[in-house]
Amino acid sequence: MIDGTAGVSGHREADEALLDDADALAERDPGGMLRHTASAGAQVRESAALAAEANLSVLADEGRPRAVVIAGIGTAGRTGDVLATVAGPRCPVPVIAHRSAGVPGWVGAADVVIAVSASGRSPEALGAAEAAHRRGARLVAVGAPDSQLQSVAERARAPFIPVPRRAPARASLWALTVPVLLAARTLGLVKVNEADLAETAARLDADADRCRPTAESFVNPAKSLALGLAGSIPIVWGSSPLATVAARRFGDTLSANARYPVVTGALGEAGRGRVGLLDGVFGGLVEGERDIFADPDETGGDATRLRLVLLRDGGLNAEDDADEPLAVEERRAEAVQTLAERRGVRCDVVTAEGGSALERLASLTAVPDFASIYLALAHGLDPMAVPAITEMKELSNQ
Repeated sequence: MIDGTAGVSGHREADEALLDDADALAERDPGGMLRHTASAGAQVRESAALAAEANLSVLADEGRPRAVVIAGIGTAGRTGDVLATVAGPRCPVPVIAHRSAGVPGWVGAADVVIAVSASGRSPEALGAAEAAHRRGARLVAVGAPDSQLQSVAERARAPFIPVPRRAPARASLWALTVPVLLAARTLGLVKVNEADLAETAARLDADADRCRPTAESFVNPAKSLALGLAGSIPIVWGSSPLATVAARRFGDTLSANARYPVVTGALGEAGRGRVGLLDGVFGGLVEGERDIFADPDETGGDATRLRLVLLRDGGLNAEDDADEPLAVEERRAEAVQTLAERRGVRCDVVTAEGGSALERLASLTAVPDFASIYLALAHGLDPMAVPAITEMKELSNQ
């Protein structure tokens, strides 16, 4: 048990029994991260309604932009990856996620900048919004109402889409993403219709119900995934560009909520080198020495091992819109599962479901989002409060 002056508390071994005690889960989640995560479907509906009230039509008055820059950090920055992926390789203009203060040097009057910040005060989003205004670029701002970001947007006479601050940014992915997508739709860059949004919200609602705290581990996919990851070094790979965004999102939540180190990325990229991790000292080498008949509590039970999580797109994206043929993605995914099996590395697979890119993305993020919280709770960690983040801000501000 660790209990430091910085407020760090928890235990190294995961408490499996705790996950099936709904009262204990509620007690250990005082900030309500499970509740906030379960609101993802409601976030889609609310943010779509708020975006409809914003005057986004002014964006289209000057026609198609030269490029679109989505400026933000953390979850806000991840919205740029979502837009780029949903827009796909046939998007008529570059879509660039920008994660540092200001904007790229080439941004000017021909471009659009979408500044995103859940709090409305991140230096990255504020700096980008101010720079876009100075350079005459079209600006859209997404963030907390009555914030600094809204003030910048008002000075620039730019559309502002309010996102009520009800949860930490990392539990507000959909509240931040939907306004970005709808702004891009106004510019003619993505085809996201009301049916897509409704189906995505319904998918998130259904997965929240499957992953609810009162559902026991053997029928709760998020609890099962969390228990499989407990004590491991997770590797999360996506089989397609869409699945890779979901993989990186899972890496974000595993790090922030459960405080687990994690390797994420695209399966195609992994095949150029990182797949070698399966052969390493946390993969095939330790698994090869494991006695499958031994009691893990008595011998070798403390060895840290890899756990592979493979996010697969399910072969649902249209082949003419893909970066590479679906057959290649599917063969690659089958190959890495075979490699893991031969080396004794456990592998969990989450396969996308749904007709639209947005709904498929939702199906790949919902269960992992819950799993990261259940893993934190199993270790006695408060998924809402991250002392290291608070300390880093204090030290940096000094």
